Amino acid sequence: MAKIKTTETTKSVTDFINSVSDEIKRKDSFQIIDIMQKQTGFEPKMWGPSIIGFGNYHYKYESGHEGDMPLAAFSPRSTAIVFYFSEEFENKDELLQRLGKHKTGKVCVYIKRIADIDVSVLKKLIANSVKDTKSRYPNKPKK
Repeated sequence: MAKIKTTETTKSVTDFINSVSDEIKRKDSFQIIDIMQKQTGFEPKMWGPSIIGFGNYHYKYESGHEGDMPLAAFSPRSTAIVFYFSEEFENKDELLQRLGKHKTGKVCVYIKRIADIDVSVLKKLIANSVKDTKSRYPNKPKK
């Protein structure tokens, strides 16, 4: 079975954010860290080389594949800031309609800058996604 690349590391979140070349994206990332920390109650940690995660959970699929992932996460990529949410959760579609300028993938929401969105809606998206993930995967992470 393939080794999971997205694992928690000891690298500095601050150093990573400070390495982001786009000044607006850097400032937005520090603001997002503050928002996600308050919404989740967890300190930011690096997951892999470029994902900032908050908290964690252990998943195990029927196939036997299992691992640990952050409860909430984002990454300041070169083209967008990416949020990682549960696939489905309470009021997801309605909240996304109210979020502001964004694009979506299966579990990702992409924004250009925090000024393009309604931060109160982002907070609700984070809270609802974390609540859903905790209910689906109540087991503590393996360490």
